[in-house]
Amino acid sequence: MCIRITVVDDLPKIAIWDPDEVEILVDRGTHPHNLIRELHAILALDLGVPDQAGAGLRCFCGEPIELPFALTAATVGAHPL
Repeated sequence: MCIRITVVDDLPKIAIWDPDEVEILVDRGTHPHNLIRELHAILALDLGVPDQAGAGLRCFCGEPIELPFALTAATVGAHPL
């Protein structure tokens, strides 16, 4: 099962891994650069996803992770990983 990204309000951090739901919760309104950096850290450091420059955000199963529409518009033009 691929990781799901969900936008929520009032998280204590930018992004939090929820292993019970196989998703990463993202605080609404987070700056795109900080969000991409935080998602990359969760995927690579916490979940052991191989770090491949330019590959974008990938699940531990290898599939690309799709950002919710609420985040897609905000991340257009963000620096690729």
